[in-house]
Amino acid sequence: MIELEIYAAGVRNLEKILALDLEFEGVAGLRYKVDSNHDIVYLEMEEATLSLQEVRAVFRKLDLEPRIVGAIPAELTSRSKTQPLRF
Repeated sequence: MIELEIYAAGVRNLEKILALDLEFEGVAGLRYKVDSNHDIVYLEMEEATLSLQEVRAVFRKLDLEPRIVGAIPAELTSRSKTQPLRF
């Protein structure tokens, strides 16, 4: 199970919640819950059907700036074979 918690200021707006539902309804195996009191969206997936970039793109499409809360699951990071340089 892959879990991701996202803070997005303004997601408590009903129009944003409905638009988010339209964006996520076609993603197989994705479950999500919106905590409208705290502008938090909880995502759960059985397997990585979306990448982190795709999740961010959905929020940005709705004029929301997503901020990941906690650790990013390794399954959602870039699938590139390159490694970042560490100094």
